[in-house]
Amino acid sequence: MLIDFRQLRKSFSYAFKGLTQVAREEQNFRIQLFVAGLVVVLMFAFGLGGTEKALLTLAIVLVLVLELTNSIFERMTDVLKPRLHQYVREIKDIMAGTVLVASFGALLIGVLIFWPYVARLFQ
Repeated sequence: MLIDFRQLRKSFSYAFKGLTQVAREEQNFRIQLFVAGLVVVLMFAFGLGGTEKALLTLAIVLVLVLELTNSIFERMTDVLKPRLHQYVREIKDIMAGTVLVASFGALLIGVLIFWPYVARLFQ
């Protein structure tokens, strides 16, 4: 058999366990999930086109993946050198900055896409 569905189900179970753990422990991830859900609702409420939906979806995924990566880096640096070395703090700060840049980029994409639709509401 090409695909072992029991193993596949276990793999998905582990992945969802990891996502649940990050959602439980990381406030920023919960905020980003909430905003992502809001953006998805607005995408359909405003009837955005396919390209606009794709760009917003890509921005959402980028921010969430980077936040998950940030969580990984934080845990790895804590295990390897828990707050004993200046580089640990710098690595965590740089990774947080990476997520911040992506979040601002996603916000800019959202404003550029939603602005005409929101402006029409006030005309």
